[in-house]
Amino acid sequence: MNYLKFTQYAYLIAGLVFAYDAFTKWQTEDPNYIISAIFAVIGVFMFFFRQRFAKKFEDRNKKP
Repeated sequence: MNYLKFTQYAYLIAGLVFAYDAFTKWQTEDPNYIISAIFAVIGVFMFFFRQRFAKKFEDRNKKP
């Protein structure tokens, strides 16, 4: 289950890439920046969700 620690950072990186994409589209007044912004929010949310899930999973395995 070591891959769970790495997948949460993949979501964070994807969220940051979409946030940068949304910002550049917003600066050029492209109306599709909203889609990138939504994906950025989802990516950051999934990072924190996965981080919390991994912590719960780790705590569950520590209990006898």
